[in-house]
Amino acid sequence: MAASSDNVTIPEIAHLLQMDPYLKPYEKEFERRYGLFQKQLHLLEEVENGFDQFTRSYQTFGVNRQASGGLLFKEWAPGAEALFLTGDFNGWDNFSHPYTKKEFGKWELYLPPQEDRSPAVPHLSKLKVVVHTKNRERLYRNSPWAKYVTKNDTSVVYDWVHWDPLQPYLHIHPRPKKPRSLRIYESHVGIASPEGKIASYTNFTVNVLPRIKDLGYNCIQLMAVMEHAYYASFGYQVTSFFAASSRYGTPDELKKLIDEAHRLGILVLLDVVHSHASKNTEDGLSRFDGTDSCFFHEGPRGEHSLWGSRLFNYSSWEVRRFLLSNLRWWMEEYRFDGFRFDGVTSMLYHHHGVGSFSGDYSEYFGLHVDEESVVYLMVANHILHSLYPDCITIAEDVSGMPGLCRRLAEGGCGFDYRLAMAIPDKWIQILKEYKDEDWNIGNIVYTLTNRRYGEKCISYAESHDQALVGDKTLAFWLMDKEMYTNMSTFIPMTAVIDRGIQLHKMIRLLTHGLGGEGYLNFMGNEFGHPEWLDFPRKGNNESYHYARRQYNLVDTDHLRYRQLYAFDREMNHTEDKYGWLASPPAYITAKHEGDKVIIFERASVVFIFNFHPSQSYSSYRVAVEMPGNSRHHVCFVWNWL
Repeated sequence: MAASSDNVTIPEIAHLLQMDPYLKPYEKEFERRYGLFQKQLHLLEEVENGFDQFTRSYQTFGVNRQASGGLLFKEWAPGAEALFLTGDFNGWDNFSHPYTKKEFGKWELYLPPQEDRSPAVPHLSKLKVVVHTKNRERLYRNSPWAKYVTKNDTSVVYDWVHWDPLQPYLHIHPRPKKPRSLRIYESHVGIASPEGKIASYTNFTVNVLPRIKDLGYNCIQLMAVMEHAYYASFGYQVTSFFAASSRYGTPDELKKLIDEAHRLGILVLLDVVHSHASKNTEDGLSRFDGTDSCFFHEGPRGEHSLWGSRLFNYSSWEVRRFLLSNLRWWMEEYRFDGFRFDGVTSMLYHHHGVGSFSGDYSEYFGLHVDEESVVYLMVANHILHSLYPDCITIAEDVSGMPGLCRRLAEGGCGFDYRLAMAIPDKWIQILKEYKDEDWNIGNIVYTLTNRRYGEKCISYAESHDQALVGDKTLAFWLMDKEMYTNMSTFIPMTAVIDRGIQLHKMIRLLTHGLGGEGYLNFMGNEFGHPEWLDFPRKGNNESYHYARRQYNLVDTDHLRYRQLYAFDREMNHTEDKYGWLASPPAYITAKHEGDKVIIFERASVVFIFNFHPSQSYSSYRVAVEMPGNSRHHVCFVWNWL
């Protein structure tokens, strides 16, 4: 395999260029990226004997029990003068257990077993790495590879806790096969309860998984699992990358959650954050060895000015070891089925996506593209799909980077899907700014179908972003304060509630049918969850009132939330029957501005939507792609009047 990135031929780039001829002038750009990707694979083969052991570095870094019963501690701290281990096991002596300095900034410490062959550091013992810097500082750090961290109620800092149970949880059920249609239930364990508190992994397993199964979703996207010291960050300011958040329970309880999901035939994706990291030093990665450059770029390039977080140096060999092993860890240890990569737009460009994209192809190439990040994503996708053929990867990208969701052999980045992020913004804009009679039907259809041919998209009418404080759920935009008083069937249906329920159904079905090759719903919104989402913080007096999902609303027989829940369930089960998400893009036969009608055909199903606020139609002529008896058609007709 050639190590040079020059004159590299991409095996199947003709497929990519055939789908989008406008990419032809940028063929050399694709070839250079592909050459850099191949160079990385060559180096892994040459230096590490391939990526298999390289991505299992969690078995050698951090702390790992050896066959002898001893414990091997290993860290990468190139800027440190000395490292020591302290903790419960040695009475918090800062000097009794020094690490030995090795090559390339690595440090090791071996603790032999005790006389009874038990480990020198018992399960659930607290630990710290004591870092002595070249500036004569003494710093107390958690291992970047810590598998479990906790904090006291009176503290804001998380502590490294040695997780090594004698009988760890063993998965029983195999991973489900990758489904033909992906229907995702976006979830946050901590808010998955009507109670004003942080909910648990066990609560999710017992009370939420059965709902997801009943609704017909075949995939869960779990947010905020990677440990994050600040709860209100929604999990996007990660402090411990290998630790499942302890605020919801133990690692074994998360494993049981995933195992039960697999028993139900449901995939589980992790919302993985490799685009940035928390600036925390005492319990995060930042300045682990006392320098600004450990894990991250030095200076301004190492900081995200809008997010207030640190940016990884993807060109660093040890950073790649850390991040690629992190992906492998979640797949192997917890049996996740794939990842939704957060903040991909920020990774792709040196400007981090700040500002808008016009769609000009020059925006996707040139010096403003961060090729180190692009190549990291290519390598990550290659490794994941090589080791786990059914692994699913989703990119959160708003820029529309060409080839992001095409195969690596074609010059793409290897993702399976990207999020169709313009769709929920469009629905919120319409509900906020336009009267019903002013809806632009053509613009709605354009937004729902504006995606790169051959690159799969996950469509959604709303996600967690639209529910955050400062915004409202679709249901609340539609029905607002009447949701507090008029959702009972004991009260006559009002015009506001009637309109809101019908449009809520139509918006979701139209998005489901026309918007992509997968569908996503944020937990609770399937039944029209009211209000907004706000985590406890100083600004709201640390209240949990809005940091919960009120499943009790759908469990109350006389409330109309049950109607929305039932519709969502039937929508998913009907898709499972006909498979329109797995079918080619829809054939649109009508988008009539005057009539406010949208008609399209997909997977032998004809969808007919009438969005006119005051006009119904009879004997409305509907064109189909293949009329007559040559093809069976099922019609869905929706009129919100």
